[in-house]
Amino acid sequence: MAEEEKLDESQNMSFWDHLEALRQGLFRVVIALLAAFVVLFFFKSFLFDNIILAPTRSDFFFYKWFGMKTGLQLVNIELSTQFMVHMRVTFACAFIVCCPYIIYEIWRFIAPALYKREKKATRRAFIFASFLFYLGVAVGYCIILPLMVNFFDGYKVSEEVINTISLNSYISTVSSTVLIFGIVFEIPTVVAVLSQIGLISREMLISGWKYAVLIIAVLSALITPADPFSMLIAAIPLSLLYGLSILVCKPAIVEDPEAEEALEAAAEAGQSQQAK
Repeated sequence: MAEEEKLDESQNMSFWDHLEALRQGLFRVVIALLAAFVVLFFFKSFLFDNIILAPTRSDFFFYKWFGMKTGLQLVNIELSTQFMVHMRVTFACAFIVCCPYIIYEIWRFIAPALYKREKKATRRAFIFASFLFYLGVAVGYCIILPLMVNFFDGYKVSEEVINTISLNSYISTVSSTVLIFGIVFEIPTVVAVLSQIGLISREMLISGWKYAVLIIAVLSALITPADPFSMLIAAIPLSLLYGLSILVCKPAIVEDPEAEEALEAAAEAGQSQQAK
């Protein structure tokens, strides 16, 4: 019965057929990325003025909510930097926009090798992963990035040293912060997969909450300026992420000794009848 649950087309596919399917999937992903890149490339003013450079101004919503002020002035010191930054940022944004389609192509490639029961679970996992990636990107951009910009813009080792932030340095900070949080927010998906194959359980995560608090505190200190307010703001979504991981994790299977004895007795009875 299990073999019949597989998709029909996967049964007759050779190694070269799978390789061709992979090649076609990669080709479609590249086309989608190029299309998104071209469209976003011609919206340079909107992309940079309203999104990328918005956290450098005091009218950014996060600063208004917490009564902060910033006025980060960026400079360019290399001839080709602005063009290269335009290319890098456009490609990164194209990747973020196409992320659901990329995940769909991954699903489309592996789906023929799965059983119907596995397909349902894997489909939910891919949808869940897409949602968490965008949630992580939003947290990194809307919360963590303005905290970093506000702190480092006002931090000085001496009043005689003036902060002159280069465009390249700022863009690198934006890219790393946003993408790191997008990846970090995939932890519940990884936990769900590891739980399905029996490597971890809900009880393990609950019993290890003290270590989780310590790890979250260290991560908050590493990814934000080391002041209490920034660490607290960063620790809140990470703590919620750990709580979500507990919810999606399967509880441990409690073995029933009486049930095991009954199964063993039934097996022995069946073997004795076959012997007769």
